[in-house]
Parts: sequence; structure tokens; C-alpha cells
Amino acid sequence: MSSALKIMLLILVLLSLHTLSLASSHQHHPLDPLTRSEFTLVRTIVQKSYPRSIHNLTFQYVGLDEPDKPRVLAWLSNPASKPPPRRAFVITRLSKKSHEIVVDLSTRLIVSDVVYDGYGYPLLTSDEQIAAITLPQTYEPFIESVKKRGLNLSDVVCSTFTVGWFGEVKISARVLKLLCFYTDHGTVNLYVRPVEGITLVVDLDEMKIVEYYDRFRVPVPKAEGTEYRASKMKPPFGPHLNGAAFLQPDGPGFNIDGHTVSWANWVFHVGYDVRAGPIISTASIYDLDKQTHRRVLYRGFISELFVPYMDPTEEWYYKTFFDSGEFGFGQSAVSLEPFADCPSNAEFLDAYYAGADGLPVKISNAFCIFERYAGNIMWRHTELEIPNEVIREVRPEVTLVVRMVATVGNYDYILDWEFKPSGSIKFGVGLTGVLEVKGVTYTHADHIKEDVYGTLLADNTIGVYHDHFLTYYLDLDVDGEPNSFIKKKLEKIQVIDPHSSPRKSYWTTVSETAKTESDARVQLGLMQSELTVVNTNKKTKLGNDVGYRLIPGSASHPLLSYDDYPQIRGAFTNNDVWVTPYNKSEKWAGGLYVDQSHGDDTLATWSLRNRDIENKDIVLWYTIGFHHVPCQEDFPVMPTLSAGFELRPTNFFESNPVLKTKAPKHVDWSNCSTTTHP
Repeated sequence: MSSALKIMLLILVLLSLHTLSLASSHQHHPLDPLTRSEFTLVRTIVQKSYPRSIHNLTFQYVGLDEPDKPRVLAWLSNPASKPPPRRAFVITRLSKKSHEIVVDLSTRLIVSDVVYDGYGYPLLTSDEQIAAITLPQTYEPFIESVKKRGLNLSDVVCSTFTVGWFGEVKISARVLKLLCFYTDHGTVNLYVRPVEGITLVVDLDEMKIVEYYDRFRVPVPKAEGTEYRASKMKPPFGPHLNGAAFLQPDGPGFNIDGHTVSWANWVFHVGYDVRAGPIISTASIYDLDKQTHRRVLYRGFISELFVPYMDPTEEWYYKTFFDSGEFGFGQSAVSLEPFADCPSNAEFLDAYYAGADGLPVKISNAFCIFERYAGNIMWRHTELEIPNEVIREVRPEVTLVVRMVATVGNYDYILDWEFKPSGSIKFGVGLTGVLEVKGVTYTHADHIKEDVYGTLLADNTIGVYHDHFLTYYLDLDVDGEPNSFIKKKLEKIQVIDPHSSPRKSYWTTVSETAKTESDARVQLGLMQSELTVVNTNKKTKLGNDVGYRLIPGSASHPLLSYDDYPQIRGAFTNNDVWVTPYNKSEKWAGGLYVDQSHGDDTLATWSLRNRDIENKDIVLWYTIGFHHVPCQEDFPVMPTLSAGFELRPTNFFESNPVLKTKAPKHVDWSNCSTTTHP
């Protein structure tokens, strides 16, 4: 190569780095997710540090290295000031080691590079899973097993399953199991047609099959009745639903500036992470009386999703998934369909994550944001007691929804954050998609004389019992960082003196302030109580502590033994509620390295330190639980099963904050009459 050509190539490289640096140095909100150009810059910087090992280097996780909270808050109070350093946190695999790397995007330098030597492995990438599932197609023992079953190899599709941990002392290899499914007769509903008895084990670092088992054969469930595509449906059809519309003649009532959303009396930041999916930050609400925005939620996201199946047999015992830490909610996000996943008035946001090679991967329409009016009532009253007068006041409720859908294998999770003008934040999750099933010889429930660990859903098809536990991380800053956790127990009081009242009992509240982490652990359903995060440094005019109350959903507690290996790893679900002091490094309830983890780095282990939490910057952790007993209505595709919870202002405002809210402007429809019919 000539000297002139070498100089020209060097100039091109420097110009490229300069362009990437400029792209990453514009004014960001400190909590903005990494941009497409920043992912490329991170890749360039990391690969430059390992010039001889690029072919061995894979990017398992790349995300924002969250700035220190005080610096973010200082910038928010004065956006003209210098923002916190823009950094990325990277986990790579290099020579069978996990490296934790922090990259400074402004200086284009690696700040730290630490090799992790504990238990567990990082997030699985889509690329390595895709590579793994192609291996069986050329593996002779597998090909022979498929032939013996009379199946067409081209119609067999395999999928990846994590192996968990079951008491092994030494650190095992980084492996996955592959199970396979059949797609002949035109069906695309592959998860309900398992090819039972075959298990393959793949070493991901070597990318080769290292173990193979063909234990038994049972019939592959039939394809008939498993179709779900609209284009393939045949009459007779189900119930006819007329169209509905939410008309906004003046356009949307919200504004999106970068990742900051302003709507009604709310302002908040929408972020994204390849592991967590949607992240809501710096949510504040405008107080009409005080004429200012007041802080509510600094940062919130789904920290982990634990899905243990209840079949202890050889082919199923290890199916105890941690969908966020093993597969990534963000990585599993799917592009949302306008007019189907989201209504016609929705706006959409894209998202980016780093592939295994470090290059940015785009998810178009990863989020939708829309105003929702479902006929709900914000508040109302009809006054009938005033003589000769009837007073009726009604305010319809319009809310703002931020939605993402993650498809993790067979399940689709609909994740909603809903903001109300009253100050409430509702958290919704919908479960749909396809059940995890196993093939059996049974075709009628009367034939079953043993525990099959599930429900017969169709011929040769058992839907296995399982759980879903979604643990939310909620860093509440109610009117500031110093907060306390209050348990108001509802206690029955017996009336002792029969002369004081004809009543024999009543209930009252007894308040208990949690001073340490152990005081704040709550198992719902065992005792009636109100759970509130309050700021004792801020009072209403009447002297009440300002606060936000947790309104839980239905309680579903783990039924596994606490010493069972999956439950040791998922011990963060042992309580419905935990409270910890804020710690930047404590964000993943199941630990940073979840795949094959040993449960030694979880919310449950951190909380054993029993730190002080009274009048501190605290984090509330709340778990939604589902015990799922499959039924025939869940087959072949499951109607959405929904649950959620709410954070609701409690003595936060001086009075009803939506008392003066005006109803949305009435829109005339040519075929609509307001005449009341008898």
C-alpha cells in the first residue's frame, strides 16, 4: 500500500470518528437512550481496544450508563448547565469471558474494563440464538431422529430454552437447550406442535451441539384447529364488532420533544433499554394551586419477569425463565401495527439496540403514545336532595397511554403506562400469544390417570401450569428525594362499653413507618393495609404528609419452596413489596447476570443488609403475579389476560386536582342524536 493511500485511509477514519463524536455530543436529555450513531461509536471504540480479537468479540448488552442521580437532577433544574457525562455500559464476551466496559462517548475513551468472574452469564443476543437454531439442520443424529418420526426435516423449526441452575457447584459452560416444533400442513402456529423427546444442547461460545438426547416418541399434535391468521379463517365467523373512533379535530393533545412527553398536567421522559424495554423517568405533575410542576417518579421500568413452569419431568424441569435478564424485553419488542396494536390517534417512536456485532438494530414503531377515551368517568355527582332542582355534573376521563409489546418466544406481553389528569399512574400488563404445550398420547380427559401437570387443550396437547411474576422498579421522588414508606394497617376494634354505642365493632388505621428494609417487606393478602410513600418534610395546609399510595392488583404469591433452585434465583418474588435505599447499581431484581445465575445477586440478597430507609431516597419494588391454569379458551391463541396496579396521589394535592377540568369539546356527528329515548 502506498504512503499516499495510507494517509488517505487514516484521514477517512479520523473523519468518521469525528462525525460520530459530533453526532453523540449534541444536547441530550441525560436519560435519553443511546442513539444509532452512539451505538456505532461504542462499537468502534471497543473494537479498537481489541484489534486482534475482533472475530471473537460479541456485544451482549449495550445501554446508557445511567448518570449519577444528583447530576441529572441538577441539570433538570438548570438545563442550560453542563449535562452529565454521556457514557455507555457494555457487556461483551471475549475469549469465553464477560467484560464490563464503560465507554465515555464525549472523550471516546474506555473508562473501565472489568472481567466478571462470578456466577451467571449476560443477556442472550438474538443473533446467537438464530445461529444456534440452525445447527440441528446439519446434525446427523437429529436428522436421523426426524426421519424415524416420519417428519419432513424442512418443516422442523427449533427454538432456544435457557437451562437454569439446579445446585451445580462449578461454573458450567454457556449453553442453551434446543427443542423443536413441526410446521407442516401450512400452519404457522408452531409452538402448539412440539416434537417431543428430542433435546439438543448448544455451547454458545463454541457455537456447536455438545449434547444430544432422543428419549421417547409421542404423536405430534395435529395442525387442524391451530390456525390464527385472519386470511386463513373460514366461515362461520365470530361476533361482528362495529367500528369505533376517537375523533380529535384539533389534533393530539400531547407534545413529544425528543423523548420528553408533555400532556395535560404531566411531563415525563420515555426511554428504552434492550433489557428493560420502556423506561419512564422524571415524571412530574402540574399543581394548579401551587402553579408549579411537582416531582412524582424519577425512574420506573419492569426489572424482571420470572416464568416458572410446573412440570418437574426431565424435558421440562429447567423451564424456569427470566425473560428480561435472559432474553431482554427491549430486544423482544415488536413493531406495533397502526390501527391494530394502537388506535388511529397514536404517535409512534422507534428504538435502537446493539446487535451481537455491535451495529445498531432498529425497531420501527417500538412505542406508541395515544390519548384514550373509553367512556370512563373522571368524576361525577347527581344532586337530588335540593327541592325543585336536579344538579348533574360529569367529567369524562381522557388518559395518556405509552405502550410497547414484547414477544418473548410464544408469549406476547402488552405493556402499558397510563397517566391520568388526577395524578394517578396506572401500570397495565396484558398476556396473550400462544401457550407453552407438551405433546402426549391422550385425546380425552377421562383417559388421564396420572399427574400431567396441566390441562388437556386438544388432542395430544397439554397446556402446562405456570406462573408469570413481573417485578417493577419504581424510584418514587414524591415532592423530592427524601421519602418514607408507611404501612397503615386496618385494624378491627371491639366496642367494649355497650353504653357508648349500639355498635359492637369498627375499624381504624394504625400507622407504621418502615425504618429499615425488613420493616418494608409486604406479602399482600395476609393483612389489610394501605401502603404509601410519603414525604414527611412536605405537608399540606392541613398538616398531612404528602404522598402517593400503592393500589395493588390481585395478589398471587409463589407456590414453589423457598429452597427450590428456581425460587432461589427468583427470590425477589417472595414478597409483593420491597423497599430499598436508592443505589444506582441495584436495578435488576434478578441480578446483572441472570442466565444460569445462582441467586446470589438479587433484590432479596441486597435487602439482607437491612439498610435504613426512613426519610431517604428510596425505591419501591412491586410484583404483579399470575398463576396460569390453562383452559381450552386459551387455545390455539390466548385471549388477552390483563392485570395491573396504580400509584395514586394521597394528600399530595390540597383538594381534587381535576375539579376545574373542562370536558373535551363536543364533536358533532351527522348520524348521532342526543335525543333521550324512553
